[in-house]
Amino acid sequence: MSDDEYLVEIKRSARKVSPDAGRWVRAHGTRRAFATKALAAQWARIMSPPERTVWVQDAAPWDESDVDGYVVGGRRVSPRRDPDPGEQESLANVE
Repeated sequence: MSDDEYLVEIKRSARKVSPDAGRWVRAHGTRRAFATKALAAQWARIMSPPERTVWVQDAAPWDESDVDGYVVGGRRVSPRRDPDPGEQESLANVE
């Protein structure tokens, strides 16, 4: 792995969420190199369909793969969009 690029593996979760990501993998394979992590993140945002999110997650320090990160997908709920969780009740009041 070169220090001047950011290599990602496009995971199945991203392909399930994003038809565009799936098409890219079928045409080019599961790995893609970007000049920077920021460019990888921008590509992931472009791949995100409405109501779903595709994002870049750094590989863990102990990950033995030669990739720098993973493109993954799913639903990410912003804390600002979470419904009001309501009031908490004491366990002392629960039977």
